[in-house]
Formats: sequence, C-alpha cells, structure tokens
Amino acid sequence: MVKRFSFATFAALAGLLACGTTGMAQSTPAKTAEEEDVERIGDLVLANHILADQGILDGFGHVSVRSVKNPNHYFISRSRAPALVTAADIMEYDLDDRAIDAQGRNPYLERFIHSEIYKVRPDVQAVVHSHSPAIIPFGVTDVPLRPISHMGGFLIKEVPVFDIREAGGDETDMLIRNKALGAALAAKLGSRTAVLLRGHGDAVVGQSIKHAVLHARIEAEALRLGGKLEFLNEVEASKIAAVNDGAVERPWELWKNQALSRSQSR
Repeated sequence: MVKRFSFATFAALAGLLACGTTGMAQSTPAKTAEEEDVERIGDLVLANHILADQGILDGFGHVSVRSVKNPNHYFISRSRAPALVTAADIMEYDLDDRAIDAQGRNPYLERFIHSEIYKVRPDVQAVVHSHSPAIIPFGVTDVPLRPISHMGGFLIKEVPVFDIREAGGDETDMLIRNKALGAALAAKLGSRTAVLLRGHGDAVVGQSIKHAVLHARIEAEALRLGGKLEFLNEVEASKIAAVNDGAVERPWELWKNQALSRSQSR
C-alpha cells in the first residue's frame, strides 16, 4: 500500500533538503542525485499547487520535471487536477513514456508533450502545459505573442503556433495523445521557451521548475490590445530575461507561501 503524505509535510521535507541545516552551509556535503530528485519532486508538488492557485492551471493542464539521477526520465503527476496533487501522485517515466512503477495509477493522456520535449532539448528541466484563456487568441489569429513589458523578456523569439492538423490531419481531438504528435510539437518549439497550440493552449519550458512556473505565470498575463503596439527589441528582451531568470526565487517564494496558506486553510 502506498503511504500518502500531506502536501504540507512533503513541502516541509523538501524545504529541509533545499536549505540544509542552519549554520552548517559550509560543511554540508553536496546532495546526491537521489536527494536532488526528492527535492525536485517536492518542487513539482508545489508547482502544481502554485499554478492552480495562480489560475494558470485548473482541473486540466500539467507540469513535469526532469530527473537528476537519470536525465532520460521525468516526473509528473498521475492524471489528477493540479490543485489536488500530492507526493504520492508523482510518477516516474522514461522518455518512451513507460511508467517505472505505475502502481495502477492512470497517466495524463498528453504526457507525450513532456517526453518529446525532454528528448530533443537537454537544456530543458521542466515543462508546463496549460489551457490559459489569455493565450488562446494568439494561437488562432495573426496577432503574434511577443513581449511588450519588462517581465515578458523571456519571449525573445517569436512564439510559434503548432497546428495539430499539419501533423495529425483534420480529424484529431486536438490532444497530443501519441509520440508522433509530441515530436511534431517539440520540433515546432525548437530552441524557444514557449509554443502555442492552436485552439488548445501552450507548452512552456524552463531551465528549472521554478523558471518554467515563472514563464507560464507571466505568459498567462498576455494583453489583448487593439492598435499598434511597441514591442521590446531583441537586445532589451535578452537582457531582461537574464535579470528575471536570476531573480526567480523571489516570486517563487511568494507564490509558494500563497499556495501553502490557501491549501492549509481549506
């Protein structure tokens, strides 16, 4: 029988692993790959709650993180609403989407989004797939999703639109439910940070799970404005992205505390 831990308990464990013993920073040995994976799983549980709390994910959507111990594996929840995810829901997969120990748990239908991106992007450590209403219009109109504000600097390159009809024909249910569609989506993403899925949502990546959450959170605030817009230029966007990525702990701490507070009050 799988022992289930409360979200708060697991978050506290992850926090201890992340921070180490107070006052012993200089003598604390480096984490093992297994310890880093435990920390990543803790952050993955937090990421699910943060993205739900911030309104990026609702009953649908999902987030994953790559394994440190085996970079050809990744962690993702079983098929469950993100706000309800616990450590016991986290499953490990290889990049062929075979569960390492399924324990009878049902997977997300669109897990192929994650595996195929990890397969071609070794720099990516986390992936978020959302159906955020704010970004849907950019996938069905000729208005590009480009950065207009300081926080959007990570959108340096124009965000491409993946049209599933080009890879799967006219009679799909628009879900990325097999490896061929996942590979086509990953190819459309290329070296970028985000890709839109026509009439469906988006996929956003990051060099850590905290960066992926930051990118998903900012992208969901995309403005739908009429008239001529003044976009950031490439130099501005590149410099801004470096600054914001370096400060990722600041919003992460806020969002984590908000999500934990609301979770514990329910």
